[in-house]
Amino acid sequence: MRTYLDFEKPVAELESKVSELRSLTEDEDGVSIADEIAKLEQKAHDALIDTYSKLTPWQKTQVARHPDRPHYRDYIERLIDDFTPLAGDRHFAEDCAIIGGPGRLLDRPVMMLGHEKGSDTEGRIKHNFGMARPEGYRKAVRLMELADRFALPLICLVDTAGAYPGIGAEERGQAEAIARSTDCCLSLGVPIIAVVIGEGGSGGAVAIATANQVLMLEHSIYTVASPEAAASILWHDSARAIDAATNMKITANDLSELGIIDSIIEEPVGGAHRDRDKVIDDTGERILDAIAEYDDMTPDEVRAQRRDKFMAIGRSL
Repeated sequence: MRTYLDFEKPVAELESKVSELRSLTEDEDGVSIADEIAKLEQKAHDALIDTYSKLTPWQKTQVARHPDRPHYRDYIERLIDDFTPLAGDRHFAEDCAIIGGPGRLLDRPVMMLGHEKGSDTEGRIKHNFGMARPEGYRKAVRLMELADRFALPLICLVDTAGAYPGIGAEERGQAEAIARSTDCCLSLGVPIIAVVIGEGGSGGAVAIATANQVLMLEHSIYTVASPEAAASILWHDSARAIDAATNMKITANDLSELGIIDSIIEEPVGGAHRDRDKVIDDTGERILDAIAEYDDMTPDEVRAQRRDKFMAIGRSL
């Protein structure tokens, strides 16, 4: 069963009618209904195109959070050969919200790192909905340093509403762990390519997305705080999340114009969840192209390019 968002209701009704007709081969008079199915399919496709051509920032937020959207594990399974997940931060514990380890992207050795939200109830609880604790970011630092030691390009797939704000996480130094992870990103001599595949929320995203290039899927969001959190801070009313999303410039197009991200990866009509394999394959190609731009650069040049990129943000505004 396909999951439809609230604003997709007209499309859902048309596609439901198509499914009903497909369950029949002929009507009561023995007349073929293939033509009727084709007309409805075209009408549903046109409605989908029209709907997704004018999405609001809040609707894009809903698409970025779609339960069927491909997650980190889906990218690993399709793109990465010989992936070897490495666990633990060597200080406190393992954090399943961030998964990483070495592997091969089309025979190119790389270090993978990313947030995993989980795809069902059990998985979401295990991975804490992609919200990492301090041990997650300390594990990320450990893997970044391994990537630097073995000259492996670092690929970071970002998909989190933000770092976990629980009492235990704060007691163990959440802010310090995020800061050290961000600092480690800036110090690496290997290229870092970050891709926002769903939500890129707050310091929880920046901690592994301080990269030489930041790419975004077309209907992803990247923001200093979730729309709900921003609404609570600004208006003391989380119900105004739609207003916050509209004013915060969180979409890929807005962030590209502002120079926050470097490139946008197009999604199929209807979002990444409607053609998961294509989105993942396209993302893999774009990552490889981005890595290749740094093949002839020295570690110092890679570091300098990354630093200059972030120092330039906001200068032209």
